[in-house]
Amino acid sequence: MRIPRDAILPSLFALVLALGVLLPLLMMVTISLNPNEQDIMVSMGSIRSFIPHVLSLQNYVEVWTDPVHPFGRYLANTAFITFSTLVLSILFNSMAAFVLAQGTLAIRKPVMILILATLAVPGESLVLPQLMMAGWLGQVDSYQVQIVPGVANAMSIFLFYQFFSRLPKELIEAARIDGFSFFQIYRHVAMPLSKPVISAIAVLQFLEIWNAYLWPVMVTRGPEYRPLSVAMSAYFGTNQAAWGNIMAFAVSMAIPVILFFLILQRQFIASVMSSGVKG
Repeated sequence: MRIPRDAILPSLFALVLALGVLLPLLMMVTISLNPNEQDIMVSMGSIRSFIPHVLSLQNYVEVWTDPVHPFGRYLANTAFITFSTLVLSILFNSMAAFVLAQGTLAIRKPVMILILATLAVPGESLVLPQLMMAGWLGQVDSYQVQIVPGVANAMSIFLFYQFFSRLPKELIEAARIDGFSFFQIYRHVAMPLSKPVISAIAVLQFLEIWNAYLWPVMVTRGPEYRPLSVAMSAYFGTNQAAWGNIMAFAVSMAIPVILFFLILQRQFIASVMSSGVKG
């Protein structure tokens, strides 16, 4: 198959971008399959670190069965926190966006502008006040302290708002004529049509919540509520880091993210494509 001349440059750029993403992943998998720490250190920085020459699951077994750092507990914590935050976030942010897009409040636009303005505030600047509030409420070292702060998301509200504001007025009016209440229009008309937006928000927030580190490391004290991102840092607390175990932990942590994206990739791409179409 011959590539058109005008497509050569974009194809080369896509290839370089793909290699930039895949090579670190390949290196991570290669090192995770090598149980010989000395061999790992020798091959670091060479082409051998990208080519699997040893196939062993020893590092994975050590990580999954470590009694000091229970991987299964960390995985269950991360999954529960991520999916709880994701479901609540999609529910409440879509409700807020629908009210701002289709409601009758006179201050809808100022409120939307105020919400967008919060995107300019660094999240790190809010960590200390949130930590003081969590301590005052006695919620430190719990699931809820890791879930509640992540529910409200300005970007999610904005993406839902953009979609809901473009819904045909005739469709909304037809639903009202059929006797639908405002909430019924949201539930039975707006939400079923917003599946591509939901998928895009789910992928973006899933990555953000799954890999969150700063807030969980400040509010968790032990393995009972600790997520994977915080648990992984424990491997760097030793005098000599075991790179095979670290990479096995990282691969195990990345697999759910990759699977989640593969499941929603069609809807995610559809949302990205539709966001660039006007009219």
